[in-house]
Amino acid sequence: MERKIKAVQYGTGKMSVYTMRYMLEKGVEIVGAIDVNPDIVGKDIGEIMEKEKMGITVTDAKNARSLLEETKPDICVITTRSLFSEVEEPFMLCAELGVNAISTCEEAFYPQNSNPNLFKKIDELAKKNDCTITGTGYQDIFWGQLITSIAGSTQKITKIKGSSSYNVEEYGIALAEAHGAGLTLDEFDKKVASSDRISPEERHAVIEKGEYAPSYMWNVNGWLCSKLGLHVKSQTQKCVPQTHNTDIFSSTLNMTVKAGDATGMSAVVTTETEEGIIIESECIGKVYAPDEYDKNVWTVEGEPNTTITVEKPSTVELTCATIVNRIPDVINSKSGYVTTEKFGELNYKLKDLNEYIK
Repeated sequence: MERKIKAVQYGTGKMSVYTMRYMLEKGVEIVGAIDVNPDIVGKDIGEIMEKEKMGITVTDAKNARSLLEETKPDICVITTRSLFSEVEEPFMLCAELGVNAISTCEEAFYPQNSNPNLFKKIDELAKKNDCTITGTGYQDIFWGQLITSIAGSTQKITKIKGSSSYNVEEYGIALAEAHGAGLTLDEFDKKVASSDRISPEERHAVIEKGEYAPSYMWNVNGWLCSKLGLHVKSQTQKCVPQTHNTDIFSSTLNMTVKAGDATGMSAVVTTETEEGIIIESECIGKVYAPDEYDKNVWTVEGEPNTTITVEKPSTVELTCATIVNRIPDVINSKSGYVTTEKFGELNYKLKDLNEYIK
């Protein structure tokens, strides 16, 4: 593509500071920005990035349709909420208008195993209007491609086991609330943990209704199975609160999480496959104490056993760089809702992104 890629940033919170800067650095032209926060609407995106004004002001989400129709972007970058149902409106709008879209929404990474009906609705509309919708982020590499690459050098696999931790403070209030941060243990049990004390039949019914709240690894396990050609026989999830023995202030929640209350949660997803390979993955998201830090550890068990550990990954920056580097893959893709294991390997983009458009 000879001209610059045109992008609209949908959601101008913490993550957008990086996605917008990274897009600009890779030669993308930002032609619009959208948000629901009245304190942000009307601001110049340069102010949000703590740079000089750029002449692009944030539009109220109520006017998202007219902005997209006027600017006709090649891609809409959505950095708002964590559940698939929470990004239905911008995804459906983009699909209706034929605008490619990519999101940091964690469930959007592989939503067909947690909200299949909404996935189908968006997929059909995107195909009808010839655009591509997807979700990606940190998990694309560090819970996905990195693991399947290790699997590619393994003779026989019996089990894949992973654990990853991250500070919910760095991602905004939606993610912190989704992890139960700030709840008492009784509140956590009622609002978070209780949803997984159900039978497989009950869980299936909730999923079909689009009312299931999966942990991030629920969708990651589905992505891994798809990438590796595995067939899911059963999948379960268990959420456990995380606590600390002293009070911790959360700037994201604007509150002090009392000692003994939930600072977040650990969610363990266990997937049994017809091929006999088990995938057991855990994500730990919480408000960190001063001595805590991100960590990502995965083991592929079999012949041979291989463990890879990534200490102190910059998960926010890695998420946003992944989003931006995936933009050409989205634009080059077939239409529909296409999850990233179908795109092929994610590669570093040395040149301006428009030079990777076929």
